[in-house]
Amino acid sequence: MPTRLFLVRHGATELTAEDRFSGATDVPLSEEGRKQVANLANRLADEQIDAVYASPMGRTVETARILAKPHGAEVRVDSALREIDYGHWEGKTRAEVEAQYGDEYEDWQEDPLTVAPRDGESGVHVLARALPVVRRIIEQHQHGSVLVVCHKGTNRLLISSLLGFDARGYRDRLDQSPAALNILDFVSPVRARLRLFNDVSHYEGVPDRTFSQRLSRWWAPRG
Repeated sequence: MPTRLFLVRHGATELTAEDRFSGATDVPLSEEGRKQVANLANRLADEQIDAVYASPMGRTVETARILAKPHGAEVRVDSALREIDYGHWEGKTRAEVEAQYGDEYEDWQEDPLTVAPRDGESGVHVLARALPVVRRIIEQHQHGSVLVVCHKGTNRLLISSLLGFDARGYRDRLDQSPAALNILDFVSPVRARLRLFNDVSHYEGVPDRTFSQRLSRWWAPRG
């Protein structure tokens, strides 16, 4: 029996709606985000979940507690699961960053895996702290099922690495909507199969507005 990982992104926040860089900024879920997560909790209520882990940010802990409640599970917090720290871009919109830090932003757009904003983190930094923790979690819960609540960037980097994909294009080629569900099965801590990706079928009328709100220029309209 493989080990199953339910990897979830936290629900929407007000900064999600405003399309701001908010990796290290601690904000709560919005009411829309709480509805998204409540729907996901109902969806997962009958699943076997042996343990629940979360990033220490308020939005991830709140998401994890809502999801853990039907299972009577305690939320275990690990700081290594937190989101990318965007340094001096924190709290700014993409347009503001482009206008104020144009050259730095261009370099980051070309290679977000190894380039970091000033005082912030690159994708490599995030993987260096988060990937060993996820592998340890899989080892500790062999043949069981575990739920981990993280963030948009962290999830995309983890999935890229766990599946052996080139993580350099994680921002352009992978997405994570608020309260999205991903499922990976592991036959060992380093051998994973993706069973479900970025699924939001539990929204049930809660709108997914994220497609038009991307930080990547890859998806910008072309005239």
